[in-house]
Amino acid sequence: MQFVYDLVVVAHLLGMAALVGGWLVLLAGAGSTTVMAWGARAQLVTGLVLVGLAEGVSSLDEHLNHTKIGVKLLVAIAAVALLEIGRARTKRGQDGSGLVRAAGALGALNVAVAALWN
Repeated sequence: MQFVYDLVVVAHLLGMAALVGGWLVLLAGAGSTTVMAWGARAQLVTGLVLVGLAEGVSSLDEHLNHTKIGVKLLVAIAAVALLEIGRARTKRGQDGSGLVRAAGALGALNVAVAALWN
């Protein structure tokens, strides 16, 4: 089961890379929001799977900080929501770039919470 958990961690990190990397490319004036959207979605889903595995499989010996997980979940949901709304506005010809940039900033905030909250 540890191997499955580690694979989900890899998928989670790849989602983070797609979201934050796409955001940085977008800030440089190029790129598309498609990669960011898939990264944000992957972050949300794999994060939930990681928590479920850590809670449900005692052999993983994971000790969870539920407050930290709650904060990260709220930030991830906000990032996905802003990104999806911003992309939809852009497809309709409206300006959604501010929402997309905010979603990328929330992705970076989630990385900071993960790394700095002990």
